[in-house]
Amino acid sequence: MEVNTLKNKIHVSYGDNSQKMIFDLLSNIKIENFINKDALMGIKPNLVVAKPSTSGATTSPELVEGVIRYLKSKGFNNIAVLEGSWVGDKTPKAFEVCGYTKIAKNLNIPLIDLQKDTFTAHSVEGMKLNICDKVLELDYLINMPVLKGHCQTKITCALKNMKGCIPNKEKRRFHTMGLHKPIAYLNNAIKSDLIIVDGLMGDLNYEEGGNPVKMDRIIVGFDPVLIDSYAAGLLGYDIDEISYIKIAESIGVGSCLASKTQICELNENHNTQKIPHSREVERLSKYVEEKDACSACYGSLIHALGRLSEQEMLDKLREKVAIGQGYKGVKGKGIGVGNCTKGFEKNAPGCPPTARDIIKVLKQNTGG
Repeated sequence: MEVNTLKNKIHVSYGDNSQKMIFDLLSNIKIENFINKDALMGIKPNLVVAKPSTSGATTSPELVEGVIRYLKSKGFNNIAVLEGSWVGDKTPKAFEVCGYTKIAKNLNIPLIDLQKDTFTAHSVEGMKLNICDKVLELDYLINMPVLKGHCQTKITCALKNMKGCIPNKEKRRFHTMGLHKPIAYLNNAIKSDLIIVDGLMGDLNYEEGGNPVKMDRIIVGFDPVLIDSYAAGLLGYDIDEISYIKIAESIGVGSCLASKTQICELNENHNTQKIPHSREVERLSKYVEEKDACSACYGSLIHALGRLSEQEMLDKLREKVAIGQGYKGVKGKGIGVGNCTKGFEKNAPGCPPTARDIIKVLKQNTGG
């Protein structure tokens, strides 16, 4: 099969044996035919936090190991794993907790912490983006996101996973720019050559996991826009609800799913349950006044509001909660979450604060 034909297809395998599934998928596509044997290959998982993949937050180490073993069996040995966890966590800790340190040792694969990498400014249609140098040195990039929800962008999959390829300061700046446009433009500068989506276990609402849902599927493709438009539908969203997908399509990153004939299922999914849809974050965000909040901080607040809801105290909250970089230097009488809102009368400090600390402050404003 020609690579141009493959670019318009999505390949799906259902089951719970990740290493067999990925061997079957990659063998079916014969990915080795499209890669130079001497290529410097990089695998970019989603290790946003130091939590195991069973939490629904991070890419399965067994799946990544399966990809590496497949590539090595085809004669590819110049492979590295690259990641930069979110601002609220440290990448080395994520490598260890998520099982990647063990894989690296067993398979002799280097782990590259992009939080410590140098970076260079690049211009995409007039937008300046700081991108980690190691990523752009690669000859072939394998993007391995998790299929899951996100507290601010509704979903995170192939396109948003590239946000781990920028320095921490740039991650903060992306939030001041509204996330969607810079995420789309970033994918114009960083090309994903192959996308392998971990749809084995995900969280329908939170990027950092905690409410895992078993989904039993792996999705493979070459076009991040195509992949994300398919992923949005799986999680119950229209493409128009995820702005960065349409923006990425408009600047030539890829094309949205146009027909079900583009989906190639390697096996039947009789035993795979349909992924339930959730709008929980939308409900909870009605209690928030957000200005350029980072995901780690915002996620903690949404978790805290969720706990209050479970305790039937959320409706007692007397005012909306302020959060985000847009509140730096602002004095207010209400509740603020994170160091950026330290000028507020009531504040849960931290960068990011824990959900537990936020709950304590919120309860002061509910009579609890």
